[in-house]
Amino acid sequence: MTDESTFEIFLTAAPGLEQALLAEARELQFSDPRAVPGGVTVQGGWPEVWRANLYLRGAARVLARIGAFRAFHLAQLDKRARKFPWADVLRADVPIRVEVATNKKSKIYHAGAAAQRIERALSEELGATIIPPNASDDMSGAGVTLKCRIEDNLCQFSVDTSGEGLHKRGHKSAVGKAPMRENLAALFLRECGFDGSQTVVDPMCGSGTFVIEAAEIAMGLAPGRSRSFAFEQLATFDADAFAAMKAAVVSQETPVRFYGSDRNAGAVEMATANAARAGVAGCTSFSQAAVSDLMPPEGAPGLVIVNPPYGARIGNKKLLFALYGALGQVLKERFSGWQVGIVTSETGLAKATQLPFLPFGAPVAHGGLKIRLFRTAPLP
Repeated sequence: MTDESTFEIFLTAAPGLEQALLAEARELQFSDPRAVPGGVTVQGGWPEVWRANLYLRGAARVLARIGAFRAFHLAQLDKRARKFPWADVLRADVPIRVEVATNKKSKIYHAGAAAQRIERALSEELGATIIPPNASDDMSGAGVTLKCRIEDNLCQFSVDTSGEGLHKRGHKSAVGKAPMRENLAALFLRECGFDGSQTVVDPMCGSGTFVIEAAEIAMGLAPGRSRSFAFEQLATFDADAFAAMKAAVVSQETPVRFYGSDRNAGAVEMATANAARAGVAGCTSFSQAAVSDLMPPEGAPGLVIVNPPYGARIGNKKLLFALYGALGQVLKERFSGWQVGIVTSETGLAKATQLPFLPFGAPVAHGGLKIRLFRTAPLP
């Protein structure tokens, strides 16, 4: 592979949010975007890989498909892996972790044995250090991950160009007990029709994820601006070209304001500090308040979006019905004209709000749970 070549880039997303990520990829004018199970594929070269990591809010990771070959048995895998042009993409001085996924449809169905052959080829032909499968995160964070998927005897190789998951924006040091991941928050905001021009209110803001994401979108801030990426450790990386790409990001001031509140004083402190680190303190405001005290801010109606406790990891589910009911009552009485988005794993809890929800979409896998966005049209 060369810098000029075009290849498939796989943008991973939580299952259930592929269409929302597809809309974002189209908006950012990536080439030939297509939704597939678990994400979106686009076409491009290495600069597009960098751009995807830097700009995409909804992607969990960016995988670069670097090549494939057929192998019907381990000896053939060993031979072909030794001839693969690893040095076009991987560096001998950067440790590599190998992850293999296979199934009974392929003659090579033992993932561990396949990984050993690939690791040996990388070690002996490229001269790379291999990160053992059981290594701690401290060690694996220092290298890059090579993924091999064996499907119908085709071995397809991808490099994880992100490193840490893209929900880690690089400016949030404090999170609550069950935080909403930033990439999920961005896609849920998108599914509510948010485009940066509407006021956003989150009355159970926790560490401030929805409020901070909304403010960043309004200001045109690149989500990856504060962090490093695994692609910076690849042979294909051009530091000057990437620096120019980052420098070209133009942010803007916004007249729109974004509000978070929480009954927990520690959460309010966390959210305020996180917003300051993200550079959005000027358009965000956080306060300590119970749901019953919630009042709409001055100005045109916007979006109330909230990720309340579900009772699965935090809280007693029976007590939560009253909380959801109180939230629904406040919104119906005080937030006429506002849209509402509620993220929860429990349809029964959402219905306890007695809000007029639109038909809801697919459940989304998140932290071992299936969560769903329940949203309304502007409230009467």
